[in-house]
Amino acid sequence: MKKISLTVLLFLMPVALFAQLDSLISKLSFESDFRFRIEQDWNSKKSDGTYRDDRTRFRYRLRAGITYAEKWYNTGFRIRTGNPNKQQDPQLTLGEGFKEFGTLPIGLEKLYFVGKWSTFEFSLGKNTYPFEKNNELFWSDNVFPEGVFVGKNFPVKSNIIDAVNIKAGHFIMSASGASFNQDAYFQGLQMHIAFLKNRFEIFPSLYLFKNIPNIPDGNETYEIDYSIFHIGTRLQLLRTAPLKVEFDYYNNFQDYTQNDSIPSNLKGQNTGFVLGLKYGKLSEKGKWILEASYAYLQQYSAVDFMAQNDWARWDYSSSGSPDGRLTNLKGIELVLGFMIDKKAILKMKYYVVEQLVPYGISKETGSRIRLDLDVQL
Repeated sequence: MKKISLTVLLFLMPVALFAQLDSLISKLSFESDFRFRIEQDWNSKKSDGTYRDDRTRFRYRLRAGITYAEKWYNTGFRIRTGNPNKQQDPQLTLGEGFKEFGTLPIGLEKLYFVGKWSTFEFSLGKNTYPFEKNNELFWSDNVFPEGVFVGKNFPVKSNIIDAVNIKAGHFIMSASGASFNQDAYFQGLQMHIAFLKNRFEIFPSLYLFKNIPNIPDGNETYEIDYSIFHIGTRLQLLRTAPLKVEFDYYNNFQDYTQNDSIPSNLKGQNTGFVLGLKYGKLSEKGKWILEASYAYLQQYSAVDFMAQNDWARWDYSSSGSPDGRLTNLKGIELVLGFMIDKKAILKMKYYVVEQLVPYGISKETGSRIRLDLDVQL
């Protein structure tokens, strides 16, 4: 009898293990994507009045991630190619820095635990920027903050208001090893309200940045704080056509007049706005979009090395950092996109940018055109 029981047990153990493995796999989801980019830059004037050389680049990016999901939570991670000291830009340039066919740098982009119960949600770890935004001019899509986030949705029974969502978070940019108030961090608080069957949205926000270096990557000469009020809106102009207008306004009400480290011509540069018009939606094969945006962003309307670095070649390379410095500018972005397949999108983007306040004898400028092919694998 014991021999029979042992035989049955030995037979059932692999079956049970395979059943558990099958159950685990059913709760896993995999994601990956690839980008190839062709980019041309010209008319890029430096602050000393000379011009940077015109530049043509081939670039690429690969990302891959895994998510494990249960009923009320999910956890996962994602890796990507890219310079680990350049959080704004995961793209690699063919032949630059990795010559003679060497290996490529890969970093951990996301590592998170997310929970949801009915109308409440929270996130722990390193994850996607959780606050509502229209574009990347305040915060780049490639920058994934580390911290704690909570959100609560309030359904509203009204013919006008559809829903109210409140979000808050604390994110650490650089840990000091001491108390939290000595870290470089930012805190966000946002209310997102949708009206008229989601045709109109408004999301006022308050962002507090503390102990932020003036130059990233450990090369700072002083630290500053930001207290930025942001109000963003979206309006679908037509019921029968995907035509939207978007507007963002930023006001940093931090007073820098007593900060002797900041040049006098930059001390009052605290506001900015972005106006965008979008038509179309890349929802299926054969669909296209057309976008036009105008940006006017003063120096301290955003933290420049957390925002996008797409619009121009301006960076902190002269101060020992590869990060971009894309505030203190005015310019336009034109976008044409086409969905060539259900998993492949082609986008062309054109930029013209000029500096608002010169750092030297001349205002910096820049013109850029790029073509992206994005493929979901």
